[in-house]
Amino acid sequence: MGLTAFLAFFAGVFGANGVPHFVSGITKGSYPCVFGNSAVPNLIAGWASFVVATLFAYGANFAQYPIVSLVSGAIGVLLMGLFHAAGLAFGQKS
Repeated sequence: MGLTAFLAFFAGVFGANGVPHFVSGITKGSYPCVFGNSAVPNLIAGWASFVVATLFAYGANFAQYPIVSLVSGAIGVLLMGLFHAAGLAFGQKS
C-alpha cells in the first residue's frame, strides 16, 4: 500500500506540473522552464511530465487500493498547484 501511495502521489505531482508547461507550449506562451521559457521547451517539458505521470500511475496498483491512490494523487496535485500558485517555480514568469 505504501508503494501505491508513493507512486500515485508522484503521478499527481508530475501530472499537475505538466499542465502549465503544456498549455504555455500549445498557446505559444512563455512560462519558466529549466530548458528555456519559450513555447517549444515548455511543450516538451509538459509532454514529458505527462509521460512520467503516466508511468508512475501505471506502476501504482490503483485497482487494489483505489482510495489510497485517489487521495495520494489528489494531494500530489494540490501540492504542485500550490507550488506554482505561490510563484516558486523555476525563474520568474515573464
